[in-house]
Amino acid sequence: MKNKYIQFAKKPRLKSPLLIAAWPGMGNVAIRAAEHLFEQLGPQNFAEILPEDFFHPQEAWIMNGKVELPRLPRGRFFFWKNPEGKNDIVLFLCEAQPAVEKGYEYANLVMDVAQALKIKRVVTFASMPMPIDHNQESRVWGTVTEKKFVKDLKRMNIKPMRVGQISGLNGLLLSVAKERKIDGFCFLAEIPLYAIQIENPKASKAVLAALSDLIGLNLNLKGLDERARMVEDEIEKLVEYFKSGSMPGPISDEEAEQIRMSLAAITRLPDSARVRIEELFRAAERDISQAGELKNELDRWQIYKDYEDRFLDLFRPGRKNN
Repeated sequence: MKNKYIQFAKKPRLKSPLLIAAWPGMGNVAIRAAEHLFEQLGPQNFAEILPEDFFHPQEAWIMNGKVELPRLPRGRFFFWKNPEGKNDIVLFLCEAQPAVEKGYEYANLVMDVAQALKIKRVVTFASMPMPIDHNQESRVWGTVTEKKFVKDLKRMNIKPMRVGQISGLNGLLLSVAKERKIDGFCFLAEIPLYAIQIENPKASKAVLAALSDLIGLNLNLKGLDERARMVEDEIEKLVEYFKSGSMPGPISDEEAEQIRMSLAAITRLPDSARVRIEELFRAAERDISQAGELKNELDRWQIYKDYEDRFLDLFRPGRKNN
């Protein structure tokens, strides 16, 4: 397969593979679930969709006193071979959703790779804002590309989504899959209406549990349990304020940022993330143009303040950088 936007490092030989794709969205339900899956499986990178023409730069980076080209979000493919000999997994992780007018074209690129690997099933995750409390369990709803799969949802005690829409690429990808006659499932986990800006590990765990049930994959979800307790504790500190009426309103941006800062202070950084950050520091020490990717990674884990002095030291006068 030749396409100017798709770059293969290698083409893996896989057995009955399925595709799991995720982007950031409300509650970060989908992307955090996929990242936890990445942590569990340790898959290998094999391809990437080049970001040019799909993302609009939103800012300028200043390096060594001059403007640098902005770093665009990456969309990468990984593969994992199931040691049990069934359903190898292709995982697609994208750091952001493309520009709205480019979504359909981008989804088709993802499915081009899927078809090149003879993938017959696609799974996505999403969130479903509901008038629930943050302490309640996150129920999972589901939608499928063909009516015959509704019985699978019922078997897993997942409530079929009868009407509605799934915004963004987590939904659009299934439409493209259906056009290409590839089976598709989307698992949507409930999140509180008043906390859609806040990460929801409980919902991420719920969609991963549904995935495990669907394909018989044994995952350790304890890390998400711990993260969920931390999030709930922080929300509890503010909940009386924004529960003033019978129907809670959304958390303000200031409140969301306060919760994020509190979580960043108490959350242990995953070992893989810490290793990645150290690799990026070493790369930036050799080539200062890599500092933009490092900053993005620190911001993604909301720990820039912890590394701020070390980061700024990269730009110290007299320091040798390429």
